[in-house]
Amino acid sequence: MNSEFFKAIDLIEAEKGIPADYMLEKVEAALLSAAKKAFGTSDNAMVVINREKKDIKLYQVKTIVEKVENDALEISLDELLAKGSKRAKIGGQIRREVKTKEFGRIAAQTAKQVIIQGIRDAERGLLYQEFDGKESEIISTVVNRVEPSGNVLLTIGKSEAMLVKNEQIPGETLSEGDRIKIYVVEVRKTQRGPQVLISRTHPGFVKRLFELEVPEIFDGTVEIKSIAREAGSRTKIAVWSDNEEVDPVGACIGSRGMRISNVCNELKGEKIDVIKYSDNPEEYIAQALAPASIISVLAEDKTCTVVVSDDQLSLAIGKAGQNARLAARLTGYKIDIKPLSKIG
Repeated sequence: MNSEFFKAIDLIEAEKGIPADYMLEKVEAALLSAAKKAFGTSDNAMVVINREKKDIKLYQVKTIVEKVENDALEISLDELLAKGSKRAKIGGQIRREVKTKEFGRIAAQTAKQVIIQGIRDAERGLLYQEFDGKESEIISTVVNRVEPSGNVLLTIGKSEAMLVKNEQIPGETLSEGDRIKIYVVEVRKTQRGPQVLISRTHPGFVKRLFELEVPEIFDGTVEIKSIAREAGSRTKIAVWSDNEEVDPVGACIGSRGMRISNVCNELKGEKIDVIKYSDNPEEYIAQALAPASIISVLAEDKTCTVVVSDDQLSLAIGKAGQNARLAARLTGYKIDIKPLSKIG
């Protein structure tokens, strides 16, 4: 174990945030595991680490006996006297340095696995620390690597997290070095370590983006009542304010549309309909079907019938039914849209 090894330990601490002391503990555990594989026991093994001298040594401690019954734990007095030892006596102990070349292939592999597992455990711990308490929040990240599968490895602080393909905005292309925002959906501990679900498709992502862009939402003057989203295509967001002097829709759009434009840019051009929430179901549903003009809405028991002029029918339904589908999700009502020509 030379200075290069200790430099590697320091580099892991600097790049990954894994403390050098922790890694040295894992190295000690690895050497003891290797000793157990090589000699059948680690009960008499001892690891001495000297960070100042940049030195690590493994010793085998043996008890001096008259007759050896266990080669791994004992050594005979006669053998020591034959080697010229003058201080050896029955019941005493000697310490013999073990060179790593004495380890067999299996023992060396065992040591390697202990160290690798130690690094993985530390990385999981750092990942949990990085995300703990950040559920439902937005975090700025950097794309570290894009895998052939389409999954993206992100650098977050000194940790890394995976943004899987189906949590990315459809149609967006991410490249190494890109700076993006992600939404933390859930953080939990499991037997296999911490699990962190991050997303750019979750409706909560849109909500947090508006909070960042619209001070009136951040301070509570404007409230987001509901969001319905089909990531990469369209989002409907219902907003409300109990302050009559505040226009909740206008606050979200901003002067010259700058606020909503900034949100759309982060969402890679996704269209956003901002509508005014109402406690009146008919009024709320009519607003939710924007940009279509509605003639009438009859709502009852979470179902409603909407009447539109014939020339507004396709606009109310939307391409592949998207506008009606999002409006239904936004309001919580099952919506049946009928043209005026079919009424009566």
